[in-house]
Amino acid sequence: MPNYFIALKSIWIRECIRFLRIWIQTLVPPAITMTLYFVIFGNLIGSRIGEMGGFSYMEFIVPGLIMMSVITNSYSNVASSFYSTKFQKNIEELLIAPVPNYIIVLGYVGGGMARGMLVGLIVTLVSLFFVDIQIHNLAVIIFTVMLTSAVFSLGGLINAIYANSFDDISIIPTFILTPLTYLGGVFYSITLLPDVWQTVSQINPIIYMVNAFRFGFLGVSDVDLNVALGVLVGFIVILFYTALSLIKKGVGLRH
Repeated sequence: MPNYFIALKSIWIRECIRFLRIWIQTLVPPAITMTLYFVIFGNLIGSRIGEMGGFSYMEFIVPGLIMMSVITNSYSNVASSFYSTKFQKNIEELLIAPVPNYIIVLGYVGGGMARGMLVGLIVTLVSLFFVDIQIHNLAVIIFTVMLTSAVFSLGGLINAIYANSFDDISIIPTFILTPLTYLGGVFYSITLLPDVWQTVSQINPIIYMVNAFRFGFLGVSDVDLNVALGVLVGFIVILFYTALSLIKKGVGLRH
């Protein structure tokens, strides 16, 4: 078991060093992008919208924007890193090493979580220049951001396992992840939608992540907090065992 811990720590440290070494590409762009969101949607558009859910529009969207940065960076970190390992044929070293597959999964996911949460912290600090952040329940904030970053790190890993080219790791973020994020209650409350679309929106898992995170800051949510956290845990279990099974079978890894 100690050797497994060393292997886990080694993979995690390597993943962290990887994105920290190119911090100008991995940490700075999200801060700039979110700053533009704060200026355009918060100050310019938000001043015309007024309040939402009893809070200023800026206060309302800040948790969603932070969560959006966590989601995209957790996903992209693992997807690009693991596929690069496949592309460079370094994955064979991990597969023949006396290390359980779950250690490989946890190592890469840990790296994705580290980047996602670090970017989330940076975006939170940026938001302080635009709005006074409230904290209703710090434990919910921390728990939600950890679970969400784990979900999308696992999703990025599965994407990388199936990917056959660098183009393949951009298809899901472009055509699935981005639309779901924008329709995930980041910029609006789903209570504003007609009943039919409120029901349809509940199929979108990002609704639960954004609202659980918003509850941690503002104490308001469009969905039940326990249901939201349950959905997150459920996705983690399903995606973890899916990734584990794919690596065990060698899908996309052994030719």
